Amino acid sequence: MSIHPGQLREYIIRPVLNRIGLYSEAAEELLMLTAATESLCGKYVHQVGGPALGIFQMEPRTHDDIWDNYLKYKPDLASHVKTYGRIAQHMPGDMYYACAMARVHYLRVSERLPSAMDIDGLAQYWKDHYNTHLGAGKPQEAVHNYQRYALVD
Repeated sequence: MSIHPGQLREYIIRPVLNRIGLYSEAAEELLMLTAATESLCGKYVHQVGGPALGIFQMEPRTHDDIWDNYLKYKPDLASHVKTYGRIAQHMPGDMYYACAMARVHYLRVSERLPSAMDIDGLAQYWKDHYNTHLGAGKPQEAVHNYQRYALVD
């Protein structure tokens, strides 16, 4: 079972991105692709055999690094994110917090987001900056998962 993509967009991703001041169509599509690829749009809230948590499957070490080495120096953004949470272990049960942290993770990247319409580009961006060269994910799988789990029926 996964989260209906229209509901994930309307009730989680858009409101969170707007609240933390980081909404764009490209960011919305990138987070949809990330959720679809990392957790099959909410089927898993804890990585099978690994440490990653939440629908965006962020590792606790990554979470802590964002707070210690990025949000610490961005107090306005940190105050918005804190309205949702501050603890990595809350991400499995708090989609708002997991969403905010996934968006901030991507915000740390200096490379500009691809267009919202460029799903192949978003998939490569996910691979390069979220899954990284160390991860097992492949951009073509991300495109497939986006098409399967992130598009409204």
